[in-house]
Amino acid sequence: MLIGIPKEIKMGEFRVGMTPASVREAIAHGHKVLIESNAGVGIGATDRDYEKLGAIIAPDAATVWGQAELVVKVKEPQPQECAQLRPGQILFTYLHLAPDVEQTNELIASGAVCIAYETVTSDRGDLPLLHPMSEVAGRMSIQVAAHALEREAGGRGVLLGGVPGVAPAKVTVIGGGTVGANAVLMAVGSGAEVVVLDKSNATLRGLNARFGARIKTVYSNSETLEEHVVEADVVVGGVLIPGAAAPKLVSEDMVKSMRPGAVVVDVAIDQGGCIETAHGTTHADPTYILHDVVHYAVTNMPGAVPHTSTYALNNATLPFILAIADKGATQALADDAHLRNGLNVMHGHVTCRAVAEAQNLDFTDPQDLL
Repeated sequence: MLIGIPKEIKMGEFRVGMTPASVREAIAHGHKVLIESNAGVGIGATDRDYEKLGAIIAPDAATVWGQAELVVKVKEPQPQECAQLRPGQILFTYLHLAPDVEQTNELIASGAVCIAYETVTSDRGDLPLLHPMSEVAGRMSIQVAAHALEREAGGRGVLLGGVPGVAPAKVTVIGGGTVGANAVLMAVGSGAEVVVLDKSNATLRGLNARFGARIKTVYSNSETLEEHVVEADVVVGGVLIPGAAAPKLVSEDMVKSMRPGAVVVDVAIDQGGCIETAHGTTHADPTYILHDVVHYAVTNMPGAVPHTSTYALNNATLPFILAIADKGATQALADDAHLRNGLNVMHGHVTCRAVAEAQNLDFTDPQDLL
């Protein structure tokens, strides 16, 4: 199969769909790889690094989109990329379709086979291709919050860990999953006072067993959520419903009640966000101030650390890339229910129930199309 890797064009995105090591594995399986020139520069990989492994360097994106049978990306295709998709072509990347009606319609119109990293599942019941980027984003959330708390950035002028004689910042983490657990890890390491809220007692017990008295675990309901959001110096929103739009848990009234200069980081913004006042931002212009609260809501947070992110992502995606290339999409999807859960759009049909429900579209069982 001819695998194509275009250069990412979303603002501030420096990751690449496949590392040189992944390309080497694909070629060893008998496949051809066509990669756009300079697609890997963000991770420090030159055209020569790919070429010496047997990859073909394409002069432009149009060549990749026009020839590839399987296109491997990182971020959702931008409108000019969607326009180049063709019927039967396979797209494997993050899509985050639930809040994105325009992209969904473009993918339906393309007739392509569109498989989303973020809804592929595993035997453990988790989301293995979302997990590594959630780890990165969770850890980054505390890093960016620390900067946003600085007075020059519009924050309260509070040091996360405080100093002897001065209290540390209070960090409230909403959601104890992968994002939340990694945010807690970094916040605890910084010396902040950390509260994590979740609706799963099992999740809270797990976090308590891991971090002990260094954090407070609180069952999330309307009362406890409002209490700990309003009191916080930093709020990290890390709530996820697989494939669906994130619930708006932090209301505008809650944000209005926060201290001037407090910070909210909405890691769920790719799925529409869990903070009512949040809207997507970019790495070039990552924050804005609303109701005297600093908002950080970059839609591709891991893109800021492309080397770490790309290698972590490829560790998870490569087995699926090889399965699709080795067997073809139809057989690979038929053979693997977990990969099939990643199928969001196929031949003009929406095949992810959560996306269909979020946008009031007809749902087609993927097995009916295989």
